[in-house]
Amino acid sequence: MMSKTVAAGLLAILIGVTGCESSGGSAALGGVAGAAVGAGGYEFHLNQQKNIVEQDYKDGKIDKREYDIRIDQLKRDSFIQ
Repeated sequence: MMSKTVAAGLLAILIGVTGCESSGGSAALGGVAGAAVGAGGYEFHLNQQKNIVEQDYKDGKIDKREYDIRIDQLKRDSFIQ
């Protein structure tokens, strides 16, 4: 999971170094950076939701079946698997 994040960061840096020589490259870099920030925010939200589901299960608010369904859905929604 962390290695994919590091690889994406290195790719963004590589694109930034080679792409900043032109205005098109700068625009592409901005797009890549924006997409990376958006994806990071989405994964952060999914992690928060996973923590809520786990706490609900521990507190007895949901049963094992509901827990499994919700965790499975969060895993399928995640970019990082």
